[in-house]
Amino acid sequence: MPNPYGAGISLDDAKKVGALAIAEARKNKWNEIVAIVDSGGTLVYYEKMDNAQTGSEEVAIAKARSATHFKRPTKVFEDMVTAGGAGLRILGLKGAVPLEGGLPLLIDDKIVGGIGVSGDTGHNDGVCAKAGSDALAKQ
Repeated sequence: MPNPYGAGISLDDAKKVGALAIAEARKNKWNEIVAIVDSGGTLVYYEKMDNAQTGSEEVAIAKARSATHFKRPTKVFEDMVTAGGAGLRILGLKGAVPLEGGLPLLIDDKIVGGIGVSGDTGHNDGVCAKAGSDALAKQ
């Protein structure tokens, strides 16, 4: 059973999550965009690194919303599409982003929002998203 929703992430927590995601991107010399939404999908935090591709602006936000609305990492959808067959049905779900880099954000086992990272490969976006989400796990 998926985690229930909780109160939306605070701006302070969103800044911590975003800072760690950006730090991971800088460490690896990846140009990323980070978006964090609350449990209702409203944008709370957004940061675009210098030289990040502009095409990733909306993708980062969409990944964050997808992870929040569907209560799962966007990598799950990517894997379903990659497998083909019945997994291709995901492409018909409005708002389901089949690209790695979106994760639900949890506090006390409740979804308080989501993080979306875009700008490099899907795997690298996912590494940065995980670095950010780990900030809440350590509270």
